[in-house]
Amino acid sequence: MRRLATVLTTLTAAAALAVAIPQSASPAFAATGELILNGTVHVDPSGCYRSDRRPLFVDNRTDSYVFVYERADCAGRTIGIVRPDQRSSWPLGRAVAAQ
Repeated sequence: MRRLATVLTTLTAAAALAVAIPQSASPAFAATGELILNGTVHVDPSGCYRSDRRPLFVDNRTDSYVFVYERADCAGRTIGIVRPDQRSSWPLGRAVAAQ
């Protein structure tokens, strides 16, 4: 009887995990709107966007914050944040990450 209780407890826990995992592993959502980098428009942006031109002009017409990076791969130190509906210029900016 004790073994049956252990098996049922294990099955119940496994079923609970099977239901919970797909909800927590849902994909990230893209920002809604337009992100304009040095004149290039990105609609509903998500991920890293680089620019080889400096200064980096960022016009954030989305509903999310955009993070400005000094490196082109959006790694390392964040040098600035552009709020929704804000424009700014970054002399050392090489890339932005939109979420």
